[in-house]
Amino acid sequence: MPSSFSALAERFRFLLPAGWRPAHPVVPVVRLSGVIGAVMPLRQGLSIAAVAPALERAFATRDAAAVAIVINSPGGSAAQSHLIFRRIRALAEEKKLPVFAFIEDAGASGGYMLACAGDEIFADPSSLVGSIGVIAAGFGFDKLLDRFGVERRLHTAGTSKAMLDPFSPERPEDVARLKGIQAQIHAMFVALVEGRRAGRLKGEREELFSGAVWAGAEALELGLVDGLGDLRAVMRERFGEKVRSKPVAVARPGLLARVLGRREPTIGDGGLIDPAAALLAVLEERAAWSRLGL
Repeated sequence: MPSSFSALAERFRFLLPAGWRPAHPVVPVVRLSGVIGAVMPLRQGLSIAAVAPALERAFATRDAAAVAIVINSPGGSAAQSHLIFRRIRALAEEKKLPVFAFIEDAGASGGYMLACAGDEIFADPSSLVGSIGVIAAGFGFDKLLDRFGVERRLHTAGTSKAMLDPFSPERPEDVARLKGIQAQIHAMFVALVEGRRAGRLKGEREELFSGAVWAGAEALELGLVDGLGDLRAVMRERFGEKVRSKPVAVARPGLLARVLGRREPTIGDGGLIDPAAALLAVLEERAAWSRLGL
């Protein structure tokens, strides 16, 4: 009789009072997908402001056995990556819940920093993992202006205010300053990875932190991930066949809000969509993925 009641309760569990429902492990799932820190007119990137509410809801889930973070990101802002990482770790310690990170297409650069918030990291054999480095990219248009006889007029208060201005010749002192900033951020990133992956990293330090990226299988050999597998398979292995995944969506602006340009206004656009800025944002996002061959 008890077994038949359990089977019946399982079949119609959604109709039963909460106290009568069969107890199954619950794992809230937060999906972090896209370029980190990029805010575009029709597509919002990952930022602490955007993802914090979803993280709070996930860790507040009643009877949660763990929290899963699914990552698909080529990286982006170092600051936003670190802020999201810290929020995940703070909530995990506050709620005493283990965190499992799952890398899909890419967990690279800032995307890998997010993965390091997991107590364990899993990837697909074909996932791209790593890129533990810092990059700054841009264009120089000063020779183009000279060719067409365009005069650049730039006035600043502060000798470094126009550092690396794309319409002015590059100055060695500006490049040296930029590299110094990059070195500080890289050192923070390295310390974070070494702290979170202590005792698990297997590759040479110089190789691991060179900014290189690896497929999931090789990342496993280097100790950058703990295993190969997907969310469903790993959660069933850890918590049993009856484990339930509970998606917790990261809120995005509605379609109408995006079309009407409800976002942080930029100087000169009146808060409405600037086609040139939109195109540039799309190209920058595409470039971030292209660096990984995706």
